[in-house]
Formats: sequence, C-alpha cells, structure tokens
Amino acid sequence: MEIIRHEDGSLTVPVTPGRHDGDDETEGEVEAVETTMVIRPGEGGYIEALAEWDAAQNPDHDVVSTASGREQAMHVVHVVAEDPEHVAEAVESLDDAGAGAEALRHVLVGGTPSVKAFASEVVDAEGGDELPPHTATKIIGQVLAEIDSHAT
Repeated sequence: MEIIRHEDGSLTVPVTPGRHDGDDETEGEVEAVETTMVIRPGEGGYIEALAEWDAAQNPDHDVVSTASGREQAMHVVHVVAEDPEHVAEAVESLDDAGAGAEALRHVLVGGTPSVKAFASEVVDAEGGDELPPHTATKIIGQVLAEIDSHAT
C-alpha cells in the first residue's frame, strides 16, 4: 500500500500491527493484516512520511539543493504562509519551480531539525513570523504537490 496525501495536508500511511503480549506462537500462525492510519502535520512521523510520499511521486529525482533553489523555496514558503489560498499563484511566480522543489525535498529529507532550521532561514530572508515546523512542513507539501501537478 502506498502513502496517500490529502488536500488538507494529512497523509494516510500503511501500518503493520506488531505482535501483542497475549499472542502465543503455539496458537498457529497469525497473519499480519496491514491497516492504515491518518497523520497530520506536527504528528510524529509526518515529515518522514511526507518525504517518503514525495519520493514515491518522483522516483527519478536525486535530492540536490542549490543556492538559487533554496532562495526560491524560502520565498514561496513565505508567500504561501502569508496567503495560503494562493498556492498555485505562488508556484507560478517562481523562476525555476524545479530548483525550488528540489530545495524543499532536501529540507524534508533532513527531518524535523532541517524543517525547523529552514523555517528560521525563511524569517531571516523574507521577514514575518517564524513558522512552527508542522506548519512549514504542511506548506512544503502543498507547494510540492502544486509543482508536481504542473509537471505531469
């Protein structure tokens, strides 16, 4: 089963249940049934799951961040944070959406510390209030989804 990203930024992820204390090996083989759960920005494992979802959507991408891509990534995240209703317009204003997307993927791969550091960089470069990591992660997911929708 694959990870599913929803419009609100939440992710449906596969979960394989572990063994329970009451399970007895003598009762025969118990088949592990894969289930799912929904996680939202800010919840444990969200950033990792979003990075995995993005990697599945873009299997041919090596995650490389350039200086100009990082600047564009900071700008688009700031613009979307200021006006969340206009993600498409913010993405369309990028000079090189691909470079911005690669920079955002690079941030996700680094996990929570990377997202937190990136949110601080956005404030230094663009001004405004610092975004909590879960908010920055949600915006990154929205921007990547929008960029990917134009690429296909």
